[in-house]
Amino acid sequence: MLQEGANVVLDGSDIVVPGFENGYFVGPTVITGVKPHMTCYKNEFFGPVLLLMEAETLNDATDILNNNPYGNGSVIFTANGAVARKFINEVDSGHIGVNVSVPIPVPMFAFTGSRGSFRGDLNYSGRSGLQFHTQLKTVTQHWGENLADMRRQVSFPE
Repeated sequence: MLQEGANVVLDGSDIVVPGFENGYFVGPTVITGVKPHMTCYKNEFFGPVLLLMEAETLNDATDILNNNPYGNGSVIFTANGAVARKFINEVDSGHIGVNVSVPIPVPMFAFTGSRGSFRGDLNYSGRSGLQFHTQLKTVTQHWGENLADMRRQVSFPE
């Protein structure tokens, strides 16, 4: 990643978990400057690793997301409902987030990864057990009176 031009702005590679000093853990990691030709864009990351990419327009961002071989989750932060709706309808990800940091819903909804992020015949829970080979999209949104005044939330809602 670094050799390809990405920047690690938060490095969680040297985390030590008390009581598990010999374990293999990765702390929160944020990587910026990611481009479509980079290895980190072409691989699927899980855990506390966030890859950040920049786009000039919403259409450019949609193309970046839809051209990736994976489709687990995608997030947009916006105060514009029309922009959110366009993002929801045009991005091919199993989990869509609007104004939430992690687009994963409560457990009664299916794990709805898309494209290379999906394995097996069916999602294990939710409507997909009934909707056999239908690709679902779960949307998680958080709206407030003024997006600038909204409290940042990086945990699951209570």
